[in-house]
Amino acid sequence: MQILVIQKVLGLLLIVFSTTMLPPALVGWIYGDGEVRPFLVGFGLTLATGLLLWIPVATVDRDLRRRDGFVIVVLFWTVLGLFGALPLMLADTPSVGLTDAAFESISALTTTGATVLVGLDEMPHAILFYRQWLQWLGGMGIIVLAVAVLPMLGVGGMQLYRAETPGPVKDTKLTPRIAETAKALWYIYLGLTVACTIAYWAAGMSVFDAVAHAFSTVAIGGFSTHDASMGHFQSALVEAVAVVFLLLAGINFALHFTAWHKQSLRVYWADAEVRTYVTVLFVVSAIGAGYLYWTGTFGSFGSALHHGIFQAVSIGTTAGFTTADYAHWPGFLPVLLLFVSFIGGCAGSTGGGIKVIRLLLLVKQGLRELRRLVHPNAHIAVKIGTKALDDRVVDAVWGFFATYVAVYALLLLALMATGLDQVTAFSAVAASLNNLGPGLGEVGANYAALSASAKWILCLAMLLGRLEIFTFLVLLTPDFWRR
Repeated sequence: MQILVIQKVLGLLLIVFSTTMLPPALVGWIYGDGEVRPFLVGFGLTLATGLLLWIPVATVDRDLRRRDGFVIVVLFWTVLGLFGALPLMLADTPSVGLTDAAFESISALTTTGATVLVGLDEMPHAILFYRQWLQWLGGMGIIVLAVAVLPMLGVGGMQLYRAETPGPVKDTKLTPRIAETAKALWYIYLGLTVACTIAYWAAGMSVFDAVAHAFSTVAIGGFSTHDASMGHFQSALVEAVAVVFLLLAGINFALHFTAWHKQSLRVYWADAEVRTYVTVLFVVSAIGAGYLYWTGTFGSFGSALHHGIFQAVSIGTTAGFTTADYAHWPGFLPVLLLFVSFIGGCAGSTGGGIKVIRLLLLVKQGLRELRRLVHPNAHIAVKIGTKALDDRVVDAVWGFFATYVAVYALLLLALMATGLDQVTAFSAVAASLNNLGPGLGEVGANYAALSASAKWILCLAMLLGRLEIFTFLVLLTPDFWRR
């Protein structure tokens, strides 16, 4: 373990992150509704800490190792979440302590969208912008952004990229140089954000709301500038824009790059993961819309249709926007939507959950085992498309799934130990671990009523979900620390 290298990189990353507090300060100054000072103070404290870490080891010149990458990613997301809480703690509105500020910051950066804040419609613009801004930065991963910046500072980024990038296959690069890969991903990310902003504005949002919601849509975050979320706008056109860009953001960004590079849309439907992703959301949307109409939850088929589609896509991609209080929808529908969030988006997207590719592999492996019961001596490959996968990849997916279930169960028991009922605890852990946001029971609207211990448990769940569990848990293994 190269402690000095880790210290240097962490210092540099904090220096970079400190600059993210300046745009909200500018927004506060433009709108003149206060809360500029907390961001300037937060900028100064974060910058100073970064400099204190970096200056003593500025001359250290060593390559990052794989283990160093894992430590830096986990440390940075944890430290970043705490420093991101500074402006919220220092602000007069909202008036929150360390626990609530850290919860809100970590929720934003992990693109979970669970909130402890109420009265958003009266919040200062700087605070509202900051929450959306953090989600946008967290969407593709602040580490990937740093990977594009660090080479210019003399620090290689491949080990950080491997530790941060989600999905079963982590070493695939879109371009020969890792910095160019990160830049390519961010150009696509930025392009989608700009297009989403224009679409929201054309659909009737104000410029501020359009920018803010574009940030959280492309990041699949789910934070809104209004307590009623997307329901505030009472617009089927706004919801349609959200559905389109949530669907796009839930697709592997490497596939977007390939489609742009080849100038062909055929690459999307040729991808087995995308076909599964679209199929799952289509089926759940149809079930939701049909059940809402059949139960008379909405007065017309049109209302049942657009609410059913919107909530299926929003919850299924783990965004967590709402147009209605879905937690009180009839029958099995709220639980069905929550279960869909376990699947989440495609690998390499901004979505949370287990990821569609893993679900696809689990199903194919299950079918293979059924066939082996009939043909015990047959050699049957698990294929994605026409490509046969190595059994090691399949084993890794099963290991991830088993670990995911075990971690979920432990977090659920821990949350229930704080005094929460089963429905609230079940949904809160699911919404946090899947980086979804809204749950059921006491956390259907927000998480403000939870105890401090419950909020810290859920902060851990959000970080585990964002880091896809293994990146965090590997640090707890004795082998990791052996020379």
